[in-house]
Amino acid sequence: MEWLKTVNDVVRTAVWGPPMLVLLLGAGVYFTVRTGFFQLRRLPLWLKKTIFSCFTGKAREKTGAGGISQFGSMCTALAATVGTGNIAGVATALTLGGPGAVFWMWVSAFFGMMTAFAENVLGVKYRERGPDGKWRGGPMLYLKNGLGSPLLAGLFSLFCVLASFGIGNMSQCNSIAQGLSGSFGVPPLATGLVTAVCLGAVMLGGLSRIASVTEKLVPFMALFYMGGAVAVLVLHRAAVPAAFVEIMGGAFGLRAGVSGVAGYGVMQAVQCGISRGVFSNEAGLGSSVMVHAAADVKEPCEQGMWAVFEVFFDTIVMCTVTALVILSSGVYDPARYGLAAGTPLMASLATGARLTASAFSTVFGAWGGGFVSLSLVLFAFSTLLGWSYYGQRGMEYLFGERFVPLYKFLFVGMTVVGCTMELSLAWEISDTFNGLMALPNVLGVLALSGEVLAEWKRYRGTLGR
Repeated sequence: MEWLKTVNDVVRTAVWGPPMLVLLLGAGVYFTVRTGFFQLRRLPLWLKKTIFSCFTGKAREKTGAGGISQFGSMCTALAATVGTGNIAGVATALTLGGPGAVFWMWVSAFFGMMTAFAENVLGVKYRERGPDGKWRGGPMLYLKNGLGSPLLAGLFSLFCVLASFGIGNMSQCNSIAQGLSGSFGVPPLATGLVTAVCLGAVMLGGLSRIASVTEKLVPFMALFYMGGAVAVLVLHRAAVPAAFVEIMGGAFGLRAGVSGVAGYGVMQAVQCGISRGVFSNEAGLGSSVMVHAAADVKEPCEQGMWAVFEVFFDTIVMCTVTALVILSSGVYDPARYGLAAGTPLMASLATGARLTASAFSTVFGAWGGGFVSLSLVLFAFSTLLGWSYYGQRGMEYLFGERFVPLYKFLFVGMTVVGCTMELSLAWEISDTFNGLMALPNVLGVLALSGEVLAEWKRYRGTLGR
């Protein structure tokens, strides 16, 4: 396994180096500027068209034309994005990049909203009907039909299949296993087997069943986790302002007495924050495009707004809450973790889900670990559902419908492997696949940016303002 780690370290460094960070942020900045800071100036509009429409019932409507509801597509996309990255991933960003990494997660999310908007506008515009009459879409279609590049479409699909086993499977299962093992003593192998059975049962029903499950699961798990987190923040409310100071100071290296001595550099905070942010909200990866494009919607821009909300809720809301819980609870000492970074000492400190569980335990006591473990199970299982669909679409594009059953079998089987492998390696492999998947997608979205802006201009004209 050491050879795999060595190879992955080399690839990961190349993939997540400054060029990729500039590309990801640059795409978001470009669409932000060209749309007049849509995510800020059009805040009432995209909230009205997304979360507020759920209260009128419009978001759940379907015309029976072969798609799922907008709410169903959003829940399935959120199921894939609101995962262990919101619990274990935030803690990992803190331990590797310091408190400043949280700020760069915010930055990646703010601009990532518009990258997600652009890729989903293209996804709906270039989607097609499948053999079963249902919508099929994704970056592979706008890369092939819009950009005219079967090569980039094939590369994206290949990386999507590989990424589905990393970000969408192994890292999620690993966090489930670690959480249940630490809180309840459940053997990782047993966790893997039970997870595989449950996952397989839902996957057999296709996208309709996945969407049906996520429509019920996502709202419940979000409210469940947020309720516990708010309780922790209320109890530690006096320390919340100091947590924000740590975040801002670490982001720009302003607190040399802590961050400098501890070894947290600004570049480390930037890299960890952006990679963890992308891991969590998936903006730029093109993954959520595949389920958003399956929605029963006519306006590409309106579906793009659901992607904006998805990124906002996942990172600006969920990840921030987790970071504040950890920082305000007192279980995380930046200097101590910084000194241990990159050394064997890190193994003696709580990381990942264990660090988050320690923060919740300051309020819930022995129940804190159980609360986080249950949240992990819900979050990670929902992510498995969403990514199982993404991987199927990639496999279908590459090899045809007849190979999808083989993919399902492998995907279910890898849950057992993910539950029993090393945590750090699982996260690092996920980072690598994320970057490889994002590269052809972001290049394609930028190349087709004129079409995105034209769609927005046309839609804006229908608003009469």
